Amino acid sequence: MALAKRTISILGSTGSIGYQALDVIDKIPHLFDINYLTINTKIELLEPQIAKYNPKGVVIQDETKYKEFKQNTSFKGKILCGEAGLIEAASDKANDIILTALVGFAGVIPTFEALKNGIDIALANKETLVSAGEIITATAKKHNAKILAVDSEHSAILQCLAGEEYLDIEKIILTASGGPFRNLEKDKFKEITIKEALNHPNWSMGSKITIDSATMMNKGLEVIEAKWLFNLEPDRIEVLVHPQSIIHSMVQFNDGSVKAQLGLPDMKIPISHALTYPRHLDYNFGRMNLAEIGNLTFFKPDFDKFECLQLAFEAIKIGGTAPAVLNAANEIAVEYFLAGRIKFIEIPKLVGKALGSLKITQKPTLDEIVSSDLSTREFVKSLININ
Repeated sequence: MALAKRTISILGSTGSIGYQALDVIDKIPHLFDINYLTINTKIELLEPQIAKYNPKGVVIQDETKYKEFKQNTSFKGKILCGEAGLIEAASDKANDIILTALVGFAGVIPTFEALKNGIDIALANKETLVSAGEIITATAKKHNAKILAVDSEHSAILQCLAGEEYLDIEKIILTASGGPFRNLEKDKFKEITIKEALNHPNWSMGSKITIDSATMMNKGLEVIEAKWLFNLEPDRIEVLVHPQSIIHSMVQFNDGSVKAQLGLPDMKIPISHALTYPRHLDYNFGRMNLAEIGNLTFFKPDFDKFECLQLAFEAIKIGGTAPAVLNAANEIAVEYFLAGRIKFIEIPKLVGKALGSLKITQKPTLDEIVSSDLSTREFVKSLININ
């Protein structure tokens, strides 16, 4: 099947996923026109992207950096600011697809507005489905828009399900590297430094997602995301620790057969598949040599040691705004850990306190989800400031 040229906007173009997506597009420039590029604060990295891709417009979320950029740039296209700018860029009807690589809850509203205009989403912002999965998936269905996950695990599941009947799925198995602390005793967690937590053994990612991997909250968020992407209840989603990160995930069918998707731990592979779905185009990405890899090993996750993973399963079973509370509490806890304000072991404690203390609304509206997100952040900040 030949692919038609598409217009794309990249939300978060100077982050890890944004950079890698542009690198993928560089290899297939005949298939994409760049519409908008959006950033938070890194205007010094945006300028060379503008020179190279000549977008229709840019968005700078930070107001101070927006003013600085406007005063000093020679760019003649649209220059937008803040959440309003993100929404305008994401929902622009010139878009055929947007790659949303924003960090955290900031991705929810722009994604929702894009879906309302029938724009396909290459989703690298898992917090969107974690916080508002029911609303987001219903909106995509209503407006006939695709949500194509960029996470390697969900991309693997999508590939395993090609040509299969959803009725035949018994369960899906999400693999996890286990992060840098999979072999560290729990009583040593109180000594973990920021530098150690940011030292992921397999993947190169942004700081927030790297910390989430270290706590295994990242896998918990992926469990919630998988529920909405594949319409499965949590008891049909399993997590398996696979330190080599070669098998990216698996599907077990009703007859006991299992399909797995394998590949080197390189985010450009799932990015390229999301952008050119359902094709697997010819790229010079690294090739896997199983003889050299030798062994693939698997372990059950330690829910006692990695409490964030257990909390994510609890949140999705509670439902309603509980996953939004989980996500917001985790975002603030990770932010304060990276700032040196709290210890690593306090991250799950703060998330658990928020889940156990705050009101959960079932069947929430989008406004109620936004309100829950804001109130959770204030609650967790108050706990940190008390201490």
